Formats: sequence, C-alpha cells, structure tokens
Amino acid sequence: MQTSGFADTFASTATSTTSGGMATSSGFGSSNVVAEARRYLGGNPTGRGRLWCARFMNMVLERSGLHGTGSDLARSFASYGQRVSGPQIGAIAVMGRGRRGGHVGVVSGIDAGGNPIVVSGNNGNRVRETPVSRGRIFAYVMPTN
Repeated sequence: MQTSGFADTFASTATSTTSGGMATSSGFGSSNVVAEARRYLGGNPTGRGRLWCARFMNMVLERSGLHGTGSDLARSFASYGQRVSGPQIGAIAVMGRGRRGGHVGVVSGIDAGGNPIVVSGNNGNRVRETPVSRGRIFAYVMPTN
C-alpha cells in the first residue's frame, strides 16, 4: 500500500504510487526499523494475547540492533530516544487510547491527509500498517543508542 504525495525529511527516500491513497517509503533511505516491523504484518510474533504493542516495538528495535525501553507500557516510549516535532519515517509514535492506556508503533509514511501511517502490534490482535489520526499522537521519538 504505497502512493505518491509524501515528502518526508529524508531527501533520499523514494516514494511509489498505488491506488491505496497512502504514501510510504521504499528503497534507499528507508528505516531499518520500519522494514523489520513490516516483516511481521498480519501476525503476532510476541505470543501474547493482549497488551503487546510495546513488547512488539521493543522486539523490533532489538532485532534492528537498537535498545528499546524494556517496558511493556506503550507510554514508556514517550521518554525514549530523541523527541522530534512531527512524523518522520522511522520515528516511534506514542498514542493515547483514552482511559484504556496507550499504543505505540513506528511511522512508515504519511497519508494524503497528513496523518502518519504506523506499523504497530496489537492492532486488531495482529501487526498492521494503518493511518492514525494526528490528534491521537502525543509524542514522536527517534530511536538512538
């Protein structure tokens, strides 16, 4: 699911087009974290039945050669890495879920409406890549080691 119309902060990142209405990175300049997260689309590599988005994010970071938070709380990523002001490919998006806690995933692109496209675990009990409303995200952080 890739479309044109996306301009990110990485000048070397290419975009491609399909009829899906979304822009994502492809090829040179793409984040290793995004590529690793996409490997698990449609599945649940954590084996947990619930509350596993942060565990998935930590697993993806570790398998990408980075350190995670070590926490199963999505909000733990709000104080992780380096804060950035907006969505960037490879940035971790930390989201609220109202009284139900939080959610976390990695930004893989931006849709035509300016909403980030996020790869996250425990989205319908599987790994999915979907647009998320900008208003739902309270922090973007870039992984650092």
